Amino acid sequence: MEHDFAVENFKPAKHPKNVRVAGTAVILEPIDISKHARELFDAYSEDIEGAIWEYLPYGPFSNFEEYAEWLGSITSEDDPTFFAIVRTSDNKAVGVAAYLRINQAEGSIEVGHLNYAPTLQRTKESTEAMYLMMKWAFENGYRRYEWKCNALNRKSRYAAQRLGFSFEGIFRQSNIVKGRNRNTAWFAAIDSEWASLKECYETYLSDSNFDENGMHKTALSALTKPILYKLDSLEFLD
Repeated sequence: MEHDFAVENFKPAKHPKNVRVAGTAVILEPIDISKHARELFDAYSEDIEGAIWEYLPYGPFSNFEEYAEWLGSITSEDDPTFFAIVRTSDNKAVGVAAYLRINQAEGSIEVGHLNYAPTLQRTKESTEAMYLMMKWAFENGYRRYEWKCNALNRKSRYAAQRLGFSFEGIFRQSNIVKGRNRNTAWFAAIDSEWASLKECYETYLSDSNFDENGMHKTALSALTKPILYKLDSLEFLD
């Protein structure tokens, strides 16, 4: 009989509730309705077509009151645990992220519910937010860090690999979301990859990697690709 390696002296990982993580360009902080609700709603309102809600199981919201009520309903939850992504340049909340499927006993946690305002999308700030989420997870006892998305969400699947998550397969007909079938693409990074991934992020986010126009010189995907255990097969896309 074959056995995998022994996990000895493992201690339960820390829960992320009420954690605040400060970076250079962004801060991740527990959602405060009185502070963040209006900032987030106004920032999301710049997305006229509502594209940011397409693959989420909630939204879009027709008015501020409706959004604030929903946001308030999720702040008391322990799983998922939501955070506001606050931009340090203007101290405004411009996005949301969450930890979910939190398994402290076995050291597994997922990042999800990502919702970026247009001004946060495809920016150095959004990458730093994901770096901070991954860094906190691995440095607080988690062995496995997951990313899942709708298999039709091409941008999310590309983003997962860029951020250092290896493809692990497609769970067919895993959910029904907004009345439609969802096949789910699974990705993950594990603790043995963290040191290399951390170096990739630090290299990418360094000031020397950006020109005077704010454009990166070396793409994060070029740095993380050699670390990936498996590349996305692009099933259900092509």
